Amino acid sequence: MNLFHSNSFLISTLTTGMLMSCGGTDGRDFSRVADAGVEWKAVKEGHQFVKPSKDDLKKKLNPIQYQVTQENGTERPFSNEYWNHKGKGIFVDIVSGEPLFSTTDKFDSGTGWPSFTKPIQNSLIVYNEDRAHGMTRVEVRSKLADSHLGHVFEDGPNPTGLRFCINSASLKFIPLEDLDNEGYSEFKKLFE
Repeated sequence: MNLFHSNSFLISTLTTGMLMSCGGTDGRDFSRVADAGVEWKAVKEGHQFVKPSKDDLKKKLNPIQYQVTQENGTERPFSNEYWNHKGKGIFVDIVSGEPLFSTTDKFDSGTGWPSFTKPIQNSLIVYNEDRAHGMTRVEVRSKLADSHLGHVFEDGPNPTGLRFCINSASLKFIPLEDLDNEGYSEFKKLFE
């Protein structure tokens, strides 16, 4: 199978897997991208997320965070904040706070970027075909903020066989001991 067909299948598989996690089904098993068993609601305490304006984002984010999340940039490997991060906790979207990845699913891929086997909640991830730079890849974006996060590849370890290669600049780390104070108490069970 050539790269184009392989990535088209991966996009189809991941998208169908998202639909299945929301109740849709086509008879295939896409459990390798199943949710971690914790659901986060975008609306909390009557507040709904609204993406800030470009001007507000330029004030909130540093230049590399803005370039990565808003202009589909890529930070340099081995010199970004979380590539070799070891603490326990979760990573959220730097723009919206959407919970994206857990350190329980983080692994050292040797690439110089944070790598994960799966997202915390697949319904908060959007997958797109990316044909930039003369290759076909599967881009990963956050659902609410539409932040560019990175790409997903089919060369990861078990149990999913996937490698979510994510830019540190798109993430904010919430340590396990701060989950309650930051409003992410439901994710403590990932570490039990």
